Amino acid sequence: MTLINLDQAEYKKLDTKAYALEKRRLQIELLKLQEDVIKNDRKICIVFEGRDTAGKSSAIKFFSEYLRPNNFNYVQLGIPSKWESSHWFQRWEKVLPEKGEISFLDRSWYTRAVTEPIMGYCNERQYRAFMKRVNEWESKLIKNGTELTKFYFSLSKDQQERRMNARKNSQLKYWKLSKNDEKIITKWDAFTLYKQQMFNKTATEESPWVSINSNNKMIGRLTSLRYLLIKTEYENKKILKPARYSRGLDNYSASIEGVKFDNLTYEQFMIITKYSDDT
Repeated sequence: MTLINLDQAEYKKLDTKAYALEKRRLQIELLKLQEDVIKNDRKICIVFEGRDTAGKSSAIKFFSEYLRPNNFNYVQLGIPSKWESSHWFQRWEKVLPEKGEISFLDRSWYTRAVTEPIMGYCNERQYRAFMKRVNEWESKLIKNGTELTKFYFSLSKDQQERRMNARKNSQLKYWKLSKNDEKIITKWDAFTLYKQQMFNKTATEESPWVSINSNNKMIGRLTSLRYLLIKTEYENKKILKPARYSRGLDNYSASIEGVKFDNLTYEQFMIITKYSDDT
């Protein structure tokens, strides 16, 4: 099993200005990577998996904010049709990047490895068939020129519960919490078991899983983008050392329900963000 666990120590106490600087530096590098992808007809596919509220969608928004819109795809497939459910890999082959494109997958073919069997959306035969075939299928993609990165955004159980409650009580984000989400949170142990089975079987040397600590979404975004830039070659690449925080500055900001709190200490910032779904 090749599982890469990332918890960027340098980002633990970034203040607001340092975060903004690091975000800008990394996004500039990502745009350079996109230019190289376009110029050289490369195909890059980035999978974002993880538990609900772990920050997958916001990470994709962070990645793609300044990219050329005609050369990247945001992929979020809905409920599969009967045909798609029985032709699983063909379903996903339709949305893989073409030459000169980057595709960001907000969930992927790996829903069949975790969510579907737990929630009863596929049968045991379909689950086992997927687990048996997926490594060979990914290997074929890679041999055909697709550059694949698989991120798994991880968070603690109490942090997920806080984010779920924040959504439930939010006048702006209540719609994000479905009845299905409320069922999912009761199956924490089952998700842990199936996730580990997925890692054990599909974290290969050729296509490893990269586990991102996303208890703080801002840190998770920086960490995942930095990893992608370090592992991927492109023209004019310049990876700087991570920005560091300035000890003693009361320069943190956080928001709850659109109300912004400025000039916080790091300790105050950490308390407030526990109850916010924005961070």
